[in-house]
Amino acid sequence: MRPLAVTGIGVVSPIGLGFAAVRAALDNHEALGEGAFRSDSSVLSPEKIPEPLAAEVWNFDPTPFLGSKGLRNHDRLTLFLVIAAKQALEDAGIKRDGAHVVFPAERVGLCSATAYGSLDSIDELVSVAELQDPRFVNPNRFPNTVINSAAGYVSIWEDLRAPNVTVVDGNCGSLDAVLTTETHLANGRADAFIVGGGEVLSDPLYLAFRKLRVLADRGRRFRPGHAEGEGMRLGEAAAYLAVEREDGAAQRGARRYGGIIGFGNTFEPPESEAVLVHASQRSVERCIAMALRDADVEPSAIDLVCASINGIAPFDRAELAGIEAVLGKDVAVAVPKALYGETFGASGALGMVSALAWLGGARVGPVLRGTLPPQLKHVLVLSVGFYGNVSAVVVTA
Repeated sequence: MRPLAVTGIGVVSPIGLGFAAVRAALDNHEALGEGAFRSDSSVLSPEKIPEPLAAEVWNFDPTPFLGSKGLRNHDRLTLFLVIAAKQALEDAGIKRDGAHVVFPAERVGLCSATAYGSLDSIDELVSVAELQDPRFVNPNRFPNTVINSAAGYVSIWEDLRAPNVTVVDGNCGSLDAVLTTETHLANGRADAFIVGGGEVLSDPLYLAFRKLRVLADRGRRFRPGHAEGEGMRLGEAAAYLAVEREDGAAQRGARRYGGIIGFGNTFEPPESEAVLVHASQRSVERCIAMALRDADVEPSAIDLVCASINGIAPFDRAELAGIEAVLGKDVAVAVPKALYGETFGASGALGMVSALAWLGGARVGPVLRGTLPPQLKHVLVLSVGFYGNVSAVVVTA
């Protein structure tokens, strides 16, 4: 891939709204501890899920960002994405006071990822149809059940008329969206893109992973990467990066947070056709090597790995073994999901945001292993899927 300059960042997360707030939280991650994980959820039903262990966007109020009108029929994911997009576009200087000031609307696109979309909206409409009557289903909220509707509303709110793509491939979505974005830019379909993804908590999502017995228990200290595994903690978030070609960003004098210079994506099938969900160390190894080749950097150039480790032991072990095989035992490995949980389609975007914050001087952590150099130059961001798929990007200062 040709390098991309990151000129704007927008974030809606359990540890802060906006890049400045998230960076401040990361810079003080030791004090943050497990503060994002509480039991007084306003999203999950206390009748169905008493005392959940999840990191939600606490006290979320979209009105300071979007006003009070036109929000009634937008679901939580749509509001997350619209706010993150607005932040990223304005932070990049692409828009000001709601107007395009650098590129025409036809030259700004969107590539967004999600794993489960508006599952809460689907659950809401199904519940109304089953428990009451299908006639009571609100037709104004029905569009929310479509997987790419939230991204469509982003384009409407922000008047983005270049390609609008939604990537749906689980945990790897946000990083795979980077390649899709670069492809559109390489073919001249836009001058700038916002790229990232979003995910929201919902009763069906939480209950599904609880039935799979992969969630962490309340009261147990979260030790990601631990050999026995402590279980996964769920989270929700949305994050977008505004990206442009390096030369175009320099020409217009845009502020640059960093660059994305390499991409890798691999898949390894399970040994048995009867197995679907599985971890693949080989896929991790191949993906890291591919991203390094694409970035034209040696393994020794990677100062830090922003890992996808989330507390599920087989996947954590496969990821750590793959990292060690390519980058060695001493490379520093950070595990930010200990702070904000597993956010699936948004996790790669949050990983890139964390990497840019660390490259910009924020304190790195939590660090699982390895030694940090005095100054960071290259950070490898990993996303490990549940089906043998792995994606990675190389982010540079």
